[in-house]
Amino acid sequence: MASEQTHTAVIVLAAGESSRLGTPKQLVAYAGTTLLQHSVEVAQNSNAETVLVVLGANADIIKEALKDSTADIVVNEQWKEGMASTIRCGLQTLVKINPNIEAVILMVADQPFVTAALINSLMEVNRKEQRSIVVSEYGTTFGTPVLFDKKYFPELMQLADDVGAKSLVRKYINEAGFVPFPKGDIDIDTVEDLEKL
Repeated sequence: MASEQTHTAVIVLAAGESSRLGTPKQLVAYAGTTLLQHSVEVAQNSNAETVLVVLGANADIIKEALKDSTADIVVNEQWKEGMASTIRCGLQTLVKINPNIEAVILMVADQPFVTAALINSLMEVNRKEQRSIVVSEYGTTFGTPVLFDKKYFPELMQLADDVGAKSLVRKYINEAGFVPFPKGDIDIDTVEDLEKL
């Protein structure tokens, strides 16, 4: 972990079932490890103060694969509800384990090109440009990893069904800062995605 600590946490959202892939994408081999372990290591190599992984589907086998990790792990029992429940579960756990957190970065386990430098850039824009939301920008869109100041925690906790945090970014787009993430649109949903990778 880098020396320039911030009161920012990373929540790795890894509760999905990978139904289109047909096998837990969290455990897909990548760069000598798994997609999820890679994401966790990237988060831990950033200046984030806390790294929390939220599991759901296949939690037992995925947890076993993370047994050597020092990241905090929580299982979202309501994972079938969708992304919103995973975000809620992660935030509720986070504020218990680290009440001093000032901001959170939400990231997913299937964006293989996320780097610690990208995560640090989100924190830097938050701190230096006073942006309360900082989003990764790729292609013609934006998405994860995304940083939210704690003033948005109550609204993140209100998300429901399969609604992710993008709805909140759109609502407060005037308060958002953007960080370029050129390969951000590469994620692993299907066997074809995996073959391309």
